[in-house]
Amino acid sequence: MQGETAGVEYLSQEEAQSGVALRISWVEGADKALGLPRYETDGAAGADLRANLPGRSAIEVQAGARVLVATGLRLAVPDGYEVQIRPRSGLALKHGITLPNSPGTIDSDYRGPLGVIVMNAGAKPFVIEHGMRIAQMVVAPVVRAVFEEVATLDDTSRGAGGFGSTGVA
Repeated sequence: MQGETAGVEYLSQEEAQSGVALRISWVEGADKALGLPRYETDGAAGADLRANLPGRSAIEVQAGARVLVATGLRLAVPDGYEVQIRPRSGLALKHGITLPNSPGTIDSDYRGPLGVIVMNAGAKPFVIEHGMRIAQMVVAPVVRAVFEEVATLDDTSRGAGGFGSTGVA
């Protein structure tokens, strides 16, 4: 990161040319030693988010339960973009840990603390430790619709068929 002003870190011009500049600040009391979200591989679409828990504690999530996990971050998403919060595939496969509102959307005008709703769809309790990578965030462009009321819709070969109407094979 090139510079920092009032707790907000900014990308250098070189860094900004390689991606969308996402301004991030820390929630008061957050563990800054955990660092900012980061891409774990060169080809990763999502940057990992870590649990940044008050008192550096842990949270036990019972089977079937949901919890809100703090990240210690606030974001300033640029106009015309959103941040999508998605589950981590390894946690989902190995432990049944998922995000029930996936993908969660962080709008460009939201400035509050970033929390992640985590659900244990597994059969056993799961412990989220302070610093654990719990989700990933993807920055995506937003296309806003212009809503137009019409009397009828055009016909298609599918028509009103849904919910498995195209088959399973």
